[in-house]
Amino acid sequence: MPMMEPVDHVGRAVNDAVLPDRPLKRNVPAGDAMLGIGLLSGPANVIMELARPGVGYGVKDSRVESGRADRHPIKRARTTFTYLAVALAGSEEQKATYRRAVNRSHAQVHSRPGDPVEYNAFDKELQMWVAACLYKGFVDVYRIFVGEMDDESADRHFAEGAALGTTLQVPAEMWPADRKAFDEYWQQSLDKVHIDDAVREYLWPIAAGRIGNLKPPAWLQKRTDAVNLFITTGFLPQRFRDEMGLPWDADKQRRFNRIMWNVGRVYNRMPRFVRQFPYNVLLKDLDWRVRTGRPLV
Repeated sequence: MPMMEPVDHVGRAVNDAVLPDRPLKRNVPAGDAMLGIGLLSGPANVIMELARPGVGYGVKDSRVESGRADRHPIKRARTTFTYLAVALAGSEEQKATYRRAVNRSHAQVHSRPGDPVEYNAFDKELQMWVAACLYKGFVDVYRIFVGEMDDESADRHFAEGAALGTTLQVPAEMWPADRKAFDEYWQQSLDKVHIDDAVREYLWPIAAGRIGNLKPPAWLQKRTDAVNLFITTGFLPQRFRDEMGLPWDADKQRRFNRIMWNVGRVYNRMPRFVRQFPYNVLLKDLDWRVRTGRPLV
């Protein structure tokens, strides 16, 4: 039986950790953990979510045309980040409104007889996995760009993170009792991770940050692919890099740490409303869409 790698909080193997030398943050307000710079880690988080075959095939083969990330990446990004904003900072009315809209779309996402993988968007276990990936993404982004939270703040944010699942169909009792229980859940869930060739082919343009059907000159595409793949791979734990076939080594890790350190130095000097963009704007956009009768997802 192979030895288990030592892990830190949210289940990242110690040798995967991206932890620039930043001071411990105490009494972190709820809104301060929602960092707009987390958009940089968005493709990595999508890969983690879709690494569960039921999620991967549910998204890859989705019959909801308007919600496909490969065809409508900007719209999909807006709806995803609106969901995050609503789940973590929205009112109960906003949560109920967005839940109804998402459920209407999810009702069309289910496998059919003969499909290679059975899935259903209302599957509570799959929703729990997606919520766990989203929570882990928030924690990693905060650690990389700001620093470690003190235990009291981290515990509070973990409890609030349950809303990433309970805003849809995940029962409150499915959310792990504490951060240690989450680590155990994460490690056990890694046994169910597998990215096959079909899902990997779907995910590769997302990992490379390609936008829809835009086709820049070949030399520019090659350069942007390299930059975006570097950033995406840097945010991924090693298990998911391996599943995607994305190479990584100590030199790349040091370069990634150095770049994120410098980006964080600039970002943390920005006004709070800038650091919370686009989440703050998306909540207002949601209210505007409700008032004007526009689609929410």
